[in-house]
Amino acid sequence: MKIVFAGTPQFAAAALEALVAAGHEIALVLTQPDKASGRGMKTAQSPVKMLALKSGLAVLQPNSLKNDPEMERKIASLDADVMVVAAYGLILPASLLDLPKLGCINIHASLLPRWRGAAPIQRAILAGDEKTGITLMQMDAGLDTGDILSMAEIPILANDTGQTLHDRLAALGAKSIVELLSAERKDRFPAKPQPEEGACYAAKLSKQEAAVDWNKDAVEIERMIRAFDPFPGAFCLFEEIPVKIWLSRISQPMKGAPGEVLDAGREGLIVACGKGALELLVLQKPGGKRLMTQEFLSGFRISKGSFLA
Repeated sequence: MKIVFAGTPQFAAAALEALVAAGHEIALVLTQPDKASGRGMKTAQSPVKMLALKSGLAVLQPNSLKNDPEMERKIASLDADVMVVAAYGLILPASLLDLPKLGCINIHASLLPRWRGAAPIQRAILAGDEKTGITLMQMDAGLDTGDILSMAEIPILANDTGQTLHDRLAALGAKSIVELLSAERKDRFPAKPQPEEGACYAAKLSKQEAAVDWNKDAVEIERMIRAFDPFPGAFCLFEEIPVKIWLSRISQPMKGAPGEVLDAGREGLIVACGKGALELLVLQKPGGKRLMTQEFLSGFRISKGSFLA
């Protein structure tokens, strides 16, 4: 098929790579503009752009697609069969949705209508969902409300982080879109309307919500720590110093006020929660690297009876 591809992060790059490997003609790649990132704020290309350039594909990086008749003419002139969209990060105006012969197909990382929106992977872990998956959706003017073309389901494992679940879903999304666009099925997609029952919204992640609230249930905090790995990274404060928490596990119940350090030694760092207690396994101080708790405590003293905020 002749495809216009729109995507930005690694999740999208996995799909683009699979489409190229399957022999489809990628007529144009749309990705977000290069952005400054990291400690040195160096300008970085998106994973999709790096892959596209490596593959010799044409790339455009508009700041917006709204009110851009020149871009619409460019896409229309390609006479593409379909536009594939995966975590692009820019809104596609309604005028673009019908330009390709088969419209625009979105690769969404949830079982729609559950977790429409920007952060479905992390929200599914936070909520304690037992499963998630990939939905291929015919895009319409709404927010992830279009007809469903196909769905593929996977379990959310007890040790899944935002990163590990992302990686498994990226691979599943790549596999799903290649199967949908296979030669046998290219003339007709089996679309079905998306139900409204069970719909919920996966809001974009913010650094502010990554602060641990020790008044919450230990189970809830443990899920939060996994969901926010690698971004934005769950953290707490010890004597006003932010400490990131990358790994934890539920501890045996112990009496203590929320945030109280119940043990800090050979047994690790155990903290009381509103309900239950949590053992912190991997920590990171500002400017440092991720360390197992025992190693972390050798250079960052946190004593039994102190409090984490």
